[in-house]
Amino acid sequence: MPFIYGNLSHLRDYAQTMLAVVAQYQAEVPHAEEQIAEIIDPEEFEFIQQDFIQILASMDVGTGRIREIVRSLRNFSRLDEAEMKKADLHEGIDSTLMILTNRLKASGHRPEIKIIKNYNALPPLECYPGQLNQVFMNLLANAIDAIEEAQPAEPRIEITTRCVGEASPLENRQWIAISIRDNGLGMTPQTLAKLFDPFYTTKPVGKGTGLGLSISYQIIVDKHRGHLQCQSQRGEGTEFQIMLPVIASELTLHDPQTERLSA
Repeated sequence: MPFIYGNLSHLRDYAQTMLAVVAQYQAEVPHAEEQIAEIIDPEEFEFIQQDFIQILASMDVGTGRIREIVRSLRNFSRLDEAEMKKADLHEGIDSTLMILTNRLKASGHRPEIKIIKNYNALPPLECYPGQLNQVFMNLLANAIDAIEEAQPAEPRIEITTRCVGEASPLENRQWIAISIRDNGLGMTPQTLAKLFDPFYTTKPVGKGTGLGLSISYQIIVDKHRGHLQCQSQRGEGTEFQIMLPVIASELTLHDPQTERLSA
């Protein structure tokens, strides 16, 4: 793929040069059009001249798109990293959205789901990037499911990120807050109370394992010393709220500071 993508610009330049030479030949050589007509119909030749450049442009867009998808898959699937590392949170969210592009597009029974990004400047986050991307995938896929069930007139998912508190040399007080809100069907209090229980699901048999949110909770709370909460009302949509410490390795699972943030 890099070979094709990297050479398309050269191929386009060569094609434009060759077409310019042909045009000059037609202008300078007497009876050139008659000679060309013996090989190809003039109208067909004119169409080829125009369509050739358009084909190259289409290939350029297509290979660029594939390149972005491959990059997103590479960023998303960083599951083999055994140690925490600093990562760009927005890059992880965007990679997940890229993978979910087909589910966001308009379908026969609903318009396109609009993604509203309220991104604020964030410091690099100490985390397991692949595991966090798995959480984003679970939450965004659930939001899409809820929207498809509710079928609102203007389906949307709003993603908000912001930094909370300030870093201190004595105690880590800097946190990142992520909100993922949809205008789907929403949940009853009974469903909300069991949401993070293993194997609990409201989906039909064969449609879900009931493990996605339970695993997401473990990744946020146990692996990253953070918090995962959900607010929802039937008919009012759902909002998942994530709190992550910028430097998770400095906190313990039941650190007093995390208790204050969740209170």
